[in-house]
Amino acid sequence: MTARQLQDYPHLTLQPGTLDGQLDFEVIFGRSGPVEIEIGSGKGTFLVSQAGAFEKTNFLGIEWANKVYRYAVDRIGRWGLKNVRLIRTDAADFLAEHVADESVEGFHLYFPDPWPKKRHHKRRFFCSENLEQMLRCLKPGGWINIATDHQDYFEQIQTVTRQAVEGGRAKIIPFIRPVGAGQGEYVGTNYERKYLKEGRPTYTLALQKL
Repeated sequence: MTARQLQDYPHLTLQPGTLDGQLDFEVIFGRSGPVEIEIGSGKGTFLVSQAGAFEKTNFLGIEWANKVYRYAVDRIGRWGLKNVRLIRTDAADFLAEHVADESVEGFHLYFPDPWPKKRHHKRRFFCSENLEQMLRCLKPGGWINIATDHQDYFEQIQTVTRQAVEGGRAKIIPFIRPVGAGQGEYVGTNYERKYLKEGRPTYTLALQKL
């Protein structure tokens, strides 16, 4: 059987080379409304379900891996979702260069690459520097929702988060379960379903900007 050709939907995508300074989300989405960002959007499973359920919210998905990024663009386009935009770029650089202070309602970070080898830990997205960027971008009361299957990475996430909490910049809140999560699931992504079949636990954490 011939694989289906993935389609491109230019109206859904942002091109990193054309961005100059901080984004105006009202221009990007063609309307006003709260903005939520998913870092590591993969094949778009979360975005399809969440954006479909919350039509008044604008969702921006950031993905680096080209293969799954193209799949997500095709998927979002076929679903006809008008409140989603996607960009293939480095998330840390994108936040630092193009997202304004207090412009984001929430961040979603689900099953990020754990870079399990110790010498690669510096490549992990969730670190003190990137948490500071996310907190800068969040509106007061905005939140970060995190899930991972990797215990060591989760311990790092807890350590980094604790520093923000003790510094009076954030507080721990209950994990916000996305609408696409089925029975026994926390998020409902492809990765989580794969890990559940393998018997791997999911660790979750959420924090809110004060």
